[in-house]
Amino acid sequence: MLSEPTSQDLAQRHYREALAAGWGIPAGARILEIACGQGDMSAVLAQAVGETGHVTGVDIASPDYGAPLTLGKATAFLKAGPVGDQLTFRFQTDLLHDAITFPQDAFDAVVLAHGAWYFADLEQLRATLRRVRQWAPLLHFAEWDLEPQTFAQIPHLVAVLLQGLIEGYHSNSAANVRTPFSRQQFHALLAETGWEMTHEFQADTSALQDGAWEADLALHDALSTVDSLLVPPAVRDQMRAQGDLLRSLAEMPQIGTLPSYALSARRIPRFKAIQPPPPLHNLNPAISRATPRNSSHYLTRIKRH
Repeated sequence: MLSEPTSQDLAQRHYREALAAGWGIPAGARILEIACGQGDMSAVLAQAVGETGHVTGVDIASPDYGAPLTLGKATAFLKAGPVGDQLTFRFQTDLLHDAITFPQDAFDAVVLAHGAWYFADLEQLRATLRRVRQWAPLLHFAEWDLEPQTFAQIPHLVAVLLQGLIEGYHSNSAANVRTPFSRQQFHALLAETGWEMTHEFQADTSALQDGAWEADLALHDALSTVDSLLVPPAVRDQMRAQGDLLRSLAEMPQIGTLPSYALSARRIPRFKAIQPPPPLHNLNPAISRATPRNSSHYLTRIKRH
């Protein structure tokens, strides 16, 4: 049985409600949510679309993924609740697999909220953004911003950059953060994949505890794997140094959460794909020996309290 919502659960819900309001999700909308995880954003979207709308949440992970609460149990609880009829969840669903498809414009919008850093790399995200264009004319997106606005947000920044550095050298990572890209990089991805941003906004993150969660994950999960990684000694030393910095920062009385950015984009008609520059390791074979490899697909974050 699930426990009563905590103050942090409520803060997380209010944050997601602010995202849905900023995107202008209308009643009756059909939504495809990528990397839906436990369904936190799905439930808010279902409330927004109402009884005449529907939210289809997809995730590459298995329904038994996650602890202490699995994705399957969390979403089953939502399905049994007031908005259950407005929700469909599909796990172990890889949107880049040829067997996974939907009719043209089957949805009014695609939503990707705080799931993009869990993709294996930018190329996988780029391919996904291209593929979903055929299924919906609108894209709604949200992610943490790598530009902190207060000193208390610095530990969160160091934690995600450190996790990204470490997990880039894991060939089959299932970590919380694997590809922490910048807001500017995502803007460029939109242009490369046939989307035109229509508006951008921020939602208040001051009540969220994600910064503390990510610092804990970096210190206790990611750093514990450094000694076993096949990396150049200089890179290992950098990882350890950043870990020392994060341990020091984690002693702060309060760890803040990075600001987020959210945006909506429209599908560009008759778009001709822009080819990105080739990876550096294809230009210089000598670089490839120290280039991190990451071939696994995205997994959504499971909050650990």
